[in-house]
Amino acid sequence: MAGLLIALGIIYGDIGTSPLYVMSAIIAGRPISEDLIIGSVSCIIWTLTLQTTVKYVILTLQADNKGEGGIFSLYALVRRQRKWLVVAAMLGGAALLADGMITPPITVTSAIEELGRQDFFKPIVDRNPNIIMYIVLGILCMLFFVQQFGTASIGKFFGPIMFVWFCMLAVLGLSKISFDFDIFKALNPYYAIKLLVTYPKGFWLLGAVFLCTTGAEALYSDLGHCGKWNIRYSWIFVKTALILNYLGQGAWLLATHHGSVFATEKLLKDSKFMLEFPNAQELINPFYGIMPHWFIIAGIVIATAAAIIASQALISGSFTLISEAMRLNLWPKLKIVYPTEERGQLYIPGINLLLFLGCTGVVLYFQESSNMEAAYGLAITMCMIATSILFANYLVSKRTPPYLIYLYLVVYLGIEFSFLFANLEKFPHGGFVSLIIAGGLFTIMYIWFRSRKIKNRYVEFVRMDHYIPQIQELSNDRTVPKHATHLVYMTSANNPKEIEHKIIYSILNRKPKRADIYWFIHVDTLDDPYTCEYSVDHIIPNDIIRVEFRLGFRIEPRINLMFRKVVADLVANKEVNITSRYESLERNNVVGDFQFIVMEKYLSQDNELPIMERIIMKLYFWVKEISLSEERGFGLDSASVTVEKFPLIVSPVTNMRLKRIEVD
Repeated sequence: MAGLLIALGIIYGDIGTSPLYVMSAIIAGRPISEDLIIGSVSCIIWTLTLQTTVKYVILTLQADNKGEGGIFSLYALVRRQRKWLVVAAMLGGAALLADGMITPPITVTSAIEELGRQDFFKPIVDRNPNIIMYIVLGILCMLFFVQQFGTASIGKFFGPIMFVWFCMLAVLGLSKISFDFDIFKALNPYYAIKLLVTYPKGFWLLGAVFLCTTGAEALYSDLGHCGKWNIRYSWIFVKTALILNYLGQGAWLLATHHGSVFATEKLLKDSKFMLEFPNAQELINPFYGIMPHWFIIAGIVIATAAAIIASQALISGSFTLISEAMRLNLWPKLKIVYPTEERGQLYIPGINLLLFLGCTGVVLYFQESSNMEAAYGLAITMCMIATSILFANYLVSKRTPPYLIYLYLVVYLGIEFSFLFANLEKFPHGGFVSLIIAGGLFTIMYIWFRSRKIKNRYVEFVRMDHYIPQIQELSNDRTVPKHATHLVYMTSANNPKEIEHKIIYSILNRKPKRADIYWFIHVDTLDDPYTCEYSVDHIIPNDIIRVEFRLGFRIEPRINLMFRKVVADLVANKEVNITSRYESLERNNVVGDFQFIVMEKYLSQDNELPIMERIIMKLYFWVKEISLSEERGFGLDSASVTVEKFPLIVSPVTNMRLKRIEVD
């Protein structure tokens, strides 16, 4: 039960708050009719069934990477099969991050807007029409400010609050279903198909219907926090509450449209707003329309709390998403802070600022939730398409019969491309905002990934054993001033018998660096999320040592701390002597100094690159300037780090026209 309660607080914020705006988006600007209401509720029910229940809760949750989920965890499982799958992963990750900039504004604004229609608040709104927007901005400021402190203390309240929220959804829906039992026709998918085929521009309603399932991708991303079966069991309760609420909203709308005596009496008794406006269903959000008048204020408070929790879940999910992207070399290195000891809880100041600016910009640009609906959903459809492609490749790796894989692709790519085309209608009305955001984020990922491929053409590896005698001779040459007792290099060579030529050049050629012990550290990022282990290779005992860290893609590479632990273990096992070799210090058993050398690249002018690659490399170095430096990215102590610059010559100039002339 505790696991189910935690799942409610973490997993279902986004999808659980969708009743705030889905029906409102469907009926906006359209006359209320039986075909519209029954058909749209039917579309919602079957979208939740096919898209959320079958695709994500039943199928995709099977693709867990050592208990972790999300599009980058899924990519880590299949990336060795097809190289081009990285594009799908980057596209999905960018779309999910863009969704994190739109979900908080639309959920919080939808919850708060009803406040402006209350009698006690109307005079304030009349004096300052932007007061609702200011309240929303205030809530968002508070939300992003508290991220730096973590949510360990307040997170325990998320589950109970969301439990109250879903109970409220179910009770409110049940209380209105009796208004018009025709709403139960919506359980039949025939009415969903009828709406899409016969209703004027019915297909384009899918753009609004899709909003009911936008949180499904976040559900998969949070797999590691709650576990597969907690999500599946809690989804039964959540889906029941959601469907009851949508049925209640639909019955309320049908009752006001039919104007039955029974329904009208209940409506007049329930809502003071109905007395003032005969066509109230066209003027207010159906979510608040089904609330009794006496419960409105409490409903607004609970809805706002649920919206804040939903926003918090999206923000935390964005931090996790970016940290995974960094480990997979798909995003520039950024500072990561761990505010609490809770597993998986982290805070990335740069992303927090980016999300805050994005959310604030969305609120200031759109101002009202009805306008935000036009921007919402378009980006996340691309994420769902990317997940379908990656999951199909996961099924291939599990030796699933091909006909089942093709059936999966036909069904879900058909559904998701239909949603995508329907959402394209939103493009001129605000959908371009989400595509611009997602496009910008994808561009950053692509530049970082592509530039790494270009740089790898330059990296030259040499055999370590060819240079061991020279390094030993330098270490014993007392005519060369000692650079450090322990000299530590970060190497990218996967083969322990190889080393980058630039490191050999740094030790022997540039300015000879004599040391008593040379350490070479290699970090191998694994597809497993939480692996944290190391191995040691004594190439020359007490002279040349290679340490290899094997870290999961969710483990922060805090190399300074990890290396200290390795050295302490080696000393305890008497595998290495770290005492200073200076005679006066050695007599007193003083530990020698450790000096890290970080090789920082800059783009040399001596390159002949195609224009596209030249642009990518220039953008890469520009992004690198505002990202975390190499030493901070590896968690090194800057006091013991020397940064050594060297030119990056990717494509050297081969044909220089230079003519010698004789001088008399």
